[in-house]
Amino acid sequence: MNLKELKEKFKKALLDARGICDEVDKAERDFSVEERTKLSGHLEEAGKLKKQIVELEGDAEMRKQILAIGEGLDLGGKGEGGGGTQSPPGRGPSAGSGRGPSAGSERGKTIGQRFVESEAIQAWLKHVGPSGRIPESAKGLISPPVEFKDLLTGVSDTSAGAFVQTDYTGIYEALGRQLLTLRQMISLRQTTSDLVEFVRQTQIVQEAAPVPEANVNDYAGATGEVSGEKPEGATAFEKVTAAVKTIAVWIPATKRALSDASQIRGIIDQELREDLEEELEDQLINGNGVGENFTGILNTAGILAQAWNTDILTTSRQAKTTLQVTGRARPTAWLINPSDWETIELLQDANNRYYWGGPLSNGAPRLWGVPIIESETIAQGTGLLGDFRKAILWDRERASIQVSDSHADFFIRNMVAILAEMRAAFGLIRPSAFIAVDFESGS
Repeated sequence: MNLKELKEKFKKALLDARGICDEVDKAERDFSVEERTKLSGHLEEAGKLKKQIVELEGDAEMRKQILAIGEGLDLGGKGEGGGGTQSPPGRGPSAGSGRGPSAGSERGKTIGQRFVESEAIQAWLKHVGPSGRIPESAKGLISPPVEFKDLLTGVSDTSAGAFVQTDYTGIYEALGRQLLTLRQMISLRQTTSDLVEFVRQTQIVQEAAPVPEANVNDYAGATGEVSGEKPEGATAFEKVTAAVKTIAVWIPATKRALSDASQIRGIIDQELREDLEEELEDQLINGNGVGENFTGILNTAGILAQAWNTDILTTSRQAKTTLQVTGRARPTAWLINPSDWETIELLQDANNRYYWGGPLSNGAPRLWGVPIIESETIAQGTGLLGDFRKAILWDRERASIQVSDSHADFFIRNMVAILAEMRAAFGLIRPSAFIAVDFESGS
């Protein structure tokens, strides 16, 4: 059976199978036992025919490759009946552009011999030199191309290139993410509830005073009488409730991709977890408290503020004083945008000397004695100084990964949703332990 006949039978088998499916769909019913048997038979027949078609097409392709590789060579054939390879009309030995006098005479010669003896090179040599030699004074010469069609090369997919295999290294390089630092600075706790309550002091006792000894038993307020009464102090507290919030992200993937590429599942899990961590850090600093957003440090009522004054060094030093005097807190770190810290590190005195030791400085970065933590999460132009132990993150559920095909029509499409989520609550038990600092004039 030739290729054309196989294709016709293959087409008929598929049409018969589709006819059965169309009939069942039209009737809006399930397949009967007989229909399933017939459908299975048509599909089995189509599979066998497809295999034969592929084999015959492969044979035809090999013939083409053999003819292409052997073009221009005398492979021992004697015309059509001998099965040899002949030059196409108009492409004989004398018609080629530089392929030599005849294909048969090329056998046994090196590529260099065939190049030098080709008609194109011989004609070119006669043109550049009367005696057929290139004069020593000649410069900038370019010879005509000489074609060798019978060479095996690693470039063509129909020649040696068909055997070249890609070297898969298995190396994977992610795009890179910002450095996360805040989680390592704040206090971490656990919770098993959806609400977290804590008590925050809003007023401290400030009524203490020296007290003289009483000189009367019954104090009436007369001149010279001393009651000896001690002053009464006062304080105030408030109950704060922080709700557990959910941060989540998911990505679709095919089951085949997860099965065939063992590396892809780990990559997806890592990407999803890192995305959760980035969003969490942004929420802890910048969350506006609206809806499911956390109330971040910069938007918490009661934190202190330091306005710009003269220059960035003066402003930052005054912020430290304000935090100590007004906030009654000892700062543990500065949170500064990398661009702002670059500005500070590049500051020089009148003799062009760097205040911070310049590019060869190896010490841990500090500003007015307080460690520097660079973070892209805080906006350029704003610094945050504080006792970060007074910020608490209550973990309800640490980051977890789940996979399901229950989303939309994923079940019938062999797809899954890979979901990453975490749940936590956040709050400042002492807002006055933090101060937002304006690092830019006029902002």
